[in-house]
Amino acid sequence: MKSILLSTVAVAMTATFALADGHAVVRMGTEGAYPPYNFINDAGEVDGFERELGDELCARAELTCEWVTNEWDSIIPNLVSGNYDTIIAGMSITDERDEVIDFTQNYTLPDPSAYVAASADADLTGGVIAAQANTIQAAFIAESGATLVEFATPEETIAAVKNGEADAVLADKAFLTPIADEDADLIMLEQEELIGGGIGLGLRESDTELKDKFNAAITSMKEDGSLNELIAKWEIGDGF
Repeated sequence: MKSILLSTVAVAMTATFALADGHAVVRMGTEGAYPPYNFINDAGEVDGFERELGDELCARAELTCEWVTNEWDSIIPNLVSGNYDTIIAGMSITDERDEVIDFTQNYTLPDPSAYVAASADADLTGGVIAAQANTIQAAFIAESGATLVEFATPEETIAAVKNGEADAVLADKAFLTPIADEDADLIMLEQEELIGGGIGLGLRESDTELKDKFNAAITSMKEDGSLNELIAKWEIGDGF
């Protein structure tokens, strides 16, 4: 799961929700660039596991969802500044981030991180490994002894392997699997890393009522099996 690293502490703001048909309107912030969690489809709309999940959570919480996309590097600051009301973007729950924003309970278990390379004998310990900037994978590589090269987008990490700039890329297995399956020049390596603590919705610290609504909706989806059905449909990993 992806995890942004924060260098400054932001001040949380209280959300103000508009009403539509008697329901509060909640702006759901996502990246739109990390399939299968979230991506932009051919119609130009947010799609993926988290789009389906978010819409269902809003329905159960009697909220009206509006979807907003934001670049990964500024996704937390723009939540805190009030540009949207939640983050639902493949975001790992981490202690560091929890100092700045709040989280719901997790809606996925930790997904293994995997390596994709151009060669089966890629050097994962002393070589050059690519990762998206400000992710848990980047932090892991930086501490591993390998040489880390960071890129702003997931697509650039794949390109770095293909053009020889990096020996391998480390990212969520659910993201890398279809890429490796569809590209004959790339190989999914056997080694995996289990990092991160599962994904949750990010919220401003002050939005306790909204957090409670989403927690109740997540719990209901866990209890009736519908969350596991979505996880299986989008091949996110193991269910609850």
